[in-house]
Amino acid sequence: MTAQAFADFQDLLLLGPDGNEEAVAAVRARDKVLTKPAGSLGQLEGLVEFLARWQGKPVPTMDDPMVAIFAANHGVTDQGVSAFPRAVTQQMVANFTKGGAAISQICALHEINLRVFELALEVPTGDITVVPAMDERTCAATIAYGMEAIAGDVDLLCIGEMGIGNTTVAAAIYAALYGGSGADWVGRGTGLDDEGLRRKAGAVDRALQRHAGRLDDPFDILANLGGREIAAMLGAIISARHQKVPVIIDGFVATAAAAIAHAIHPGSIDHCLFGHLSAEPGHARALQAMGRTGVLDLGMRLGEGTGAALAAILCKTALHLHKNMATFTEAAVSGKSA
Repeated sequence: MTAQAFADFQDLLLLGPDGNEEAVAAVRARDKVLTKPAGSLGQLEGLVEFLARWQGKPVPTMDDPMVAIFAANHGVTDQGVSAFPRAVTQQMVANFTKGGAAISQICALHEINLRVFELALEVPTGDITVVPAMDERTCAATIAYGMEAIAGDVDLLCIGEMGIGNTTVAAAIYAALYGGSGADWVGRGTGLDDEGLRRKAGAVDRALQRHAGRLDDPFDILANLGGREIAAMLGAIISARHQKVPVIIDGFVATAAAAIAHAIHPGSIDHCLFGHLSAEPGHARALQAMGRTGVLDLGMRLGEGTGAALAAILCKTALHLHKNMATFTEAAVSGKSA
């Protein structure tokens, strides 16, 4: 049944279009004649190439960047795994839309479109220590919903999340994908004390034991252990690839969606950057398992897409420099001596 429910998504992950190397070559050709030593802008130059490769444009754009936040609630919060009550998810969604959250202010300041997608907040997923998080139909429908999130002219997508308890389900996903116990993957999330951290690790261990034998396929892992926001972010990643939209992924929880895609086909996330290295200790381990690094390392662990948005600002800066710096000829500056 799993193969039937998720077959189309698997095909989309396996058959995603390649990047456009001709567009990258055009970026590199212009870069060579700009008034700077070759390679002197370091990783900023690579960010422009990233945009060109996955937009398929020799002159990349950032006319309509978007941060998409997917919000969901989790039954595992009944196990005392969070320092905040589940009601905070809905309250923070309201804060996003009113402009009071960190991500709201970042997006307003830097002219990044912010959209928030509520995923049945009144119906938490199942408590993964007792029952599956989602049945296959719900999981597949939520992936499909996420695929619809970037309709329009988006040219760069940043994905983030909100959901009390979701660092617990993300830790469970990583443990199922990469091995280890709950203690290897959980962090303090929204500020757990030592006892709360032990409860959180124990909840992950019980979930892994409860669903043992049904965690061999990445989609099974997502359905049994995941959350609606993680399923929707997976859908957004899939859709972006096919719409030629590069993606910047936020921290610990958002990376879990990419980890599911990577487990199905490692090349399926080549159009993705990881915006930052979260202070959640399991994030570095997850990135290492995928052979990836974060663009920034600022000790952040807020979520909300904040790390991804800050990386997008770097992309915007890099692209502005690439398009607007003078060439040696325009500036009447002598080139490199022979």
